[in-house]
Amino acid sequence: MSCQQTILDYGLRSLGYGERLLPKSDFTLCQHFTLIGSGLIWNIYFGALALLIGFFIANAMALAKASPRAMLRRPAEWFILIFRGSPLFIQFFLAYFIFLRLKQQGLLPWLTAAQFGALLVLILNTAAYSAEIFYGALRSVPNGEVEAADAYGLTGWSRFRRVIWPTSLRLAWPAYTNEAIFLFHATTLVFFSGFPAWQQR
Repeated sequence: MSCQQTILDYGLRSLGYGERLLPKSDFTLCQHFTLIGSGLIWNIYFGALALLIGFFIANAMALAKASPRAMLRRPAEWFILIFRGSPLFIQFFLAYFIFLRLKQQGLLPWLTAAQFGALLVLILNTAAYSAEIFYGALRSVPNGEVEAADAYGLTGWSRFRRVIWPTSLRLAWPAYTNEAIFLFHATTLVFFSGFPAWQQR
């Protein structure tokens, strides 16, 4: 079998298209790379979407945690505590059984599929870890930059958007890239946790 035929047969195998059975003889390097690459499609899907959506939730949670208002701060603190204080694997199992119970009640049946339910767990998990990173960065913004913004007449949202937020992102970047790497590693746990993928059995 040529490498081109191998890619056509197995390139989208993880999405349920192409040959279902694995090759049984003459296992070539091309077949190895094609099968691994096919599985990576799901990892990229979970990782990219969880990072994108989780980034915005994390920023909102960090701002809520930094808020002087208890009605904003307390829920953010509990959210971060729960999702950072429990193993991701356990979160997958609990979420799957909760989503399965909702499906049995006729509510949100699509959440039991990996591409939605497991993605939601990954989003919430990375949002909690990233929120703590962004919160620490917000607390680390130098007072001199804030005072300089005040001297220029920037206040409120304008000061936050032009000075505080960009500086906090710059400070958070090294730790946030580590979280992104850990998240891509964690996507492999999805298929050990009971979530069935689209067209998978």
